[in-house]
Amino acid sequence: MDNLTHTAAGLFLSRAALNRLTPQASAILMLAANAPDIDVVSAVGGPVSYLHFHRHLTYLLVAMPVMAILCVLLVRAVSRKPVRWLGAFAGAFIGVASHLALDYTNGYGIRLLLPFSQTFYRLEWTNVIDLWIWAVFLLALAAPFLARLVGSEISSSSRRALYPSRGWPVFALVFITLYIGARSVLHARVIGELQSRIYQDATPLGTAAVPGAANPLRWRGIVETRDFYALVDVDLAGTFDPSRARIVHKAEIDPAIEAAKRTETFQVFLRFSEFPQWSVSPNEERENAKLVSVTDMRFMSFSANALQDASARVLRTWLEIGGIRPR
Repeated sequence: MDNLTHTAAGLFLSRAALNRLTPQASAILMLAANAPDIDVVSAVGGPVSYLHFHRHLTYLLVAMPVMAILCVLLVRAVSRKPVRWLGAFAGAFIGVASHLALDYTNGYGIRLLLPFSQTFYRLEWTNVIDLWIWAVFLLALAAPFLARLVGSEISSSSRRALYPSRGWPVFALVFITLYIGARSVLHARVIGELQSRIYQDATPLGTAAVPGAANPLRWRGIVETRDFYALVDVDLAGTFDPSRARIVHKAEIDPAIEAAKRTETFQVFLRFSEFPQWSVSPNEERENAKLVSVTDMRFMSFSANALQDASARVLRTWLEIGGIRPR
């Protein structure tokens, strides 16, 4: 999930109940709910470093208590105000857990079991940015302030001014729980539709349903067969027609692809990619040179690339994330 969602989730967890655990609970919860994303500093090392370390060390199950105590220590040091250590640690731990749980519902995935497994665990139920979650969280944030403007009895109550109503935070947390649960049901329906059809006389070997940011009923389906990928939009409110799928044929076996797979750039990318699509094409930078690329069919703007000479010797590799090519 995006950091606005994580921050609001931490705040709502505090206001709903966890602010009873310790002073400075809101600051601790909001910090802890974002703490695993500190791995963004890996981007300093370039795209390959970022893809390798993003959702890596800070997402480990064994790292959760470490991340939690660091958040408590930071808030204590900056605020210079006392905390209840056990309650603060418990709240921070829940905040870190909320981050991992929300990111687990995305298609990007998280690696919980490093160093024992490089597997990305993912559910693909929600988009990284979900406009429905944003809208409800914004309502839950704004409603108490609007209520104070129109209710003099609220503004005159110093206790309520100090401790905002728990009703809206509880509503926001209940909503996101039920909403994600509903999206899991919709995701299962889409996968069922994709797996139950034939695509140009080929049966599916693997399927994925990529959620959108706005309409929970519309998904982008990816179907892998032996020879091609079928890309098709699925609208659960309409009729599913597999014949409208866009067919993307897989690349033939090529020594250039095998050479690219042996490089660090491609190995990092292939650990992340679930549906890799290869291409080999001529390149104008050198005579008889080839450009080898692999794209993840779930994230079309993610690709690994290699420039090779006529003998398939790799001259240069680079990774593009979000369509941005490093210089």
